[in-house]
Amino acid sequence: MQFLIAVLSPFVWLFCRLLFKIEFHGVQNIPGDGACIITPNHVTYADPIWITIPVRRRIYYMAWDKPFRIPVLGLMMRIFGAFPVNLDVAADASAQRESIELLQKGRALVMFPEGGRTRTGKLMPFKMGAFRLALAHGIPIVPVSIKGAGKIWPVGQMLPRPGKLTITYHPPIGVESVSEETTRTELKELARQLARKTHDVVASALDPESLPAEDGEAVTLERRHRR
Repeated sequence: MQFLIAVLSPFVWLFCRLLFKIEFHGVQNIPGDGACIITPNHVTYADPIWITIPVRRRIYYMAWDKPFRIPVLGLMMRIFGAFPVNLDVAADASAQRESIELLQKGRALVMFPEGGRTRTGKLMPFKMGAFRLALAHGIPIVPVSIKGAGKIWPVGQMLPRPGKLTITYHPPIGVESVSEETTRTELKELARQLARKTHDVVASALDPESLPAEDGEAVTLERRHRR
């Protein structure tokens, strides 16, 4: 499978370069080995494919199960390491087990912390699952920002259109595993703090119009101050 990805990636990269003027920044921030959890914002069905293109190591994805039913896209997602998670249930036990097994094997796992694609084009609050998992096993978080995807493939549009796409891989956030004495309440609060920190990093490389009102206003004011 890795050989197939290596063969396909240059063609996918060229296609995305021509159609979307895709750029990648900070790819070196993806650890070369060892377990890590990669947490991008989620705008389109193609996000798992886009963020995989320049990464040399094998990456696995927990992704919404419905896109797997789309011909070609579903096949490409599986080839590029995605496995389905049912978002219609409170906790998909099968997807959770697969995630833990992959991390215990030292794999790189992508989890979209918004829980699904944004319906408004704006960055949504992060759910706690990825961050509780990171804290339970002491696994670093690698935030990733996907900028421009909402204009290329907005919700409700059948196919993507040409545009400008920028993927930014931020430096890893180190995470220490919690002790056995940590209470459920304490773990929840630590996960909330880690989620907020990751959310801020992802937001820092997005356009203001892609952010919630308060975050967008803060970025706009900061940019004006720099001028």
